[in-house]
Amino acid sequence: MTLWRRQILAIIRIDLAKTFLAKRGLWIYLLALAPLLPLVGHWLFGRGNMANDQLGDDVQAFAVIFQFFYLRIAIFFGCVGIFMNLFRGEMLDKSLHYYLLAPIRREVLVAGKFLSGISAALVIFCGSVILQWFGIFLHHGTQLFGSFMNPGPGLSHLMSYLLAAALACIGYGSLFLWAGLRYKNPLIPAAILLVWESLNGVLPAVLKKISIIYWLKSICPVSLPTPPGAKGSVWNLLIFDIDPAPVAVASINLLLLAAFVLIAAALRARTLEISYAAD
Repeated sequence: MTLWRRQILAIIRIDLAKTFLAKRGLWIYLLALAPLLPLVGHWLFGRGNMANDQLGDDVQAFAVIFQFFYLRIAIFFGCVGIFMNLFRGEMLDKSLHYYLLAPIRREVLVAGKFLSGISAALVIFCGSVILQWFGIFLHHGTQLFGSFMNPGPGLSHLMSYLLAAALACIGYGSLFLWAGLRYKNPLIPAAILLVWESLNGVLPAVLKKISIIYWLKSICPVSLPTPPGAKGSVWNLLIFDIDPAPVAVASINLLLLAAFVLIAAALRARTLEISYAAD
């Protein structure tokens, strides 16, 4: 066990440097920080209009940004960039064979690479959530912001959003790591998953639960109302009513999904053979 722990830590150390410092991963940072642009503008220009700027409106605005853009686009595509490259990127760079020739179990290799990817994803995407939170609420003034955080619901809301972001990274990350191991072109299963997640709003209640976004929406603390006149339109693909599951149930289900997918990835890694000529 001590040997496996040292090997996992070594893989994490090597892969974290690649993930954080790779130039081809710059777009992931830009994607994660993209919501800050309108929020900084709101902070700069909202202070002069405090009479019409209600804190409750900002609570709703943050929920819209988080559920529309951050979960469905930023984290989804960010995890594509981080986790698919853990194996498929190494194959394209013709460097994966160095890991496979080392005296290390394939299951340990999968665990180490997933932990390196999830470490990077949590720092990038959960860190951005915190920056966004301060960006949209801090302009109300430290006194109102402090009372909103505690004893108000602010701290509870922030923790729920951080939990949702973290579980989104874990759920999507495990699937994309497996896809990078299983398929030569893992973008195809990623596109299929994106379509399935996008259609969740028009699926029957039973099928809604066969998705990651359903459980993530159950964790989000603020539900989004359908805009007037939007019923039956494309908004139903984005805003959909659900019977939310308890947060504990949603969290456990997402963790179980990730565990199952990682076991499948470890089994796949046992039979992994490198043929660069085929790529």
